[in-house]
Amino acid sequence: MHQRRVNFDGFKRVDGLWDIEARLVDTKDQDYPLSSGLLKPGEAVHDMSVRVTINNKMTILEAASCSDATPYMGYCNTIPPDYSKVVGLNLFKGFLKAVKEMFGGTRGCAHLSELLMFLPTAALQTIASEVPDNADSEHKPYQLDRCHALVSHSETVQRYYPRWYRNQSPG
Repeated sequence: MHQRRVNFDGFKRVDGLWDIEARLVDTKDQDYPLSSGLLKPGEAVHDMSVRVTINNKMTILEAASCSDATPYMGYCNTIPPDYSKVVGLNLFKGFLKAVKEMFGGTRGCAHLSELLMFLPTAALQTIASEVPDNADSEHKPYQLDRCHALVSHSETVQRYYPRWYRNQSPG
């Protein structure tokens, strides 16, 4: 009945910055009658993209979005320029909250906002290719304390990152 494809691609640029591209495409496998017209099987109901350029500190330096297919062309596709407001935000410091505040409810497009919500982890996975995951340095590895398996007091950290293990014993 319905297919949603969401794709994220991360690229390292020659200038040392990073581009993260996200795309969401919704299609139906049958005729889909909308008030705005009939969509044929395989025609995109939504085809929307977001691209951000970030630095190594995960700060967004550039942002662009577009809506190549929407159910209400001429209306839905007028909001993408507003998404440039994410420039200056850091993907790991209050980003999700800021996106919800800026684009929640009728202030944005639900689909473009959804794509933004996955940018932090997509960026992390992109940049992770450049950083050894167990580098023994004075800085805690970036992935620690970002999920339940890698919380500082977990068996995982005790086994694979013993230097950063923190016992959670009472007292």
